[in-house]
Amino acid sequence: MLPSQPAAPERISGASGPLSRGWVRVLLGLVVPVLVLALWQLVSVLGVFSAVQLPSPGAVLSSAVDLFDRGELGTHIAISTQRVLTGFAAGAALGLVLGAVLGLSRLADVLLGPLLGALRAVPSLALVPLLILWMGIGEDSKVTLITIGAFFPVFTTVSLALRHVDKNLVEAARAFGLNGVKLLTTVQLPAVVPAVFSGLRLALAQSWLFLVAAELIASSMGLGFLLTDSQNNGRTDRMFLAIVLLAVIGKTTDALLGLAEKWAVKKWA
Repeated sequence: MLPSQPAAPERISGASGPLSRGWVRVLLGLVVPVLVLALWQLVSVLGVFSAVQLPSPGAVLSSAVDLFDRGELGTHIAISTQRVLTGFAAGAALGLVLGAVLGLSRLADVLLGPLLGALRAVPSLALVPLLILWMGIGEDSKVTLITIGAFFPVFTTVSLALRHVDKNLVEAARAFGLNGVKLLTTVQLPAVVPAVFSGLRLALAQSWLFLVAAELIASSMGLGFLLTDSQNNGRTDRMFLAIVLLAVIGKTTDALLGLAEKWAVKKWA
């Protein structure tokens, strides 16, 4: 048998208590957002800022209802979510593959590492004119930009994690006849599951960040478009609405990925 990996810290300690219960953690996590919302309402009522500078929560809610009644709100959300998930899936898959290649091959790391490191330093907005030139202003350029944003966190975490897999574990697996892809999928990738999901969660957050830049590319729908269009038209209430929706949907997708992480860690790590 292969040497067993050390138990996860929570298994060792047998941590228990109120904070170990999911519903308690959810309720505590809502405390600060509720306080922020209450402070927001209080500041609006006291008139610390003008309605243009800081619209009240009620005004933001009214703008949401207005856009919903027009049938625009659901379309903005659906289009942006589709772009993010498509770009995230493509970038994460590419990052996983190239991260594994560079993490396992010293030659590949020497050949491709400097180039990928230089590309990682290029700001996202600097790529927008180039993507428009190459791909036009359609969906391809937007999804490609999000893909680039999702690629680097996964690539970086996977490649670094694979370089630090326990060498004794790898040698023991090879002694049992595991090599190549079988060794990667049976021993090395399961050993870096927590690092892989850390990269995936960073990549998902990065995808939502790159969405706004992507929807600057002659977009007519989406939350990024709603944000910039509202700025141009002086609709601060819709600007706040777009920001709140990006925060809520981004957190929701991250929470779903967190559930997948827990399942994967229990099964493989």
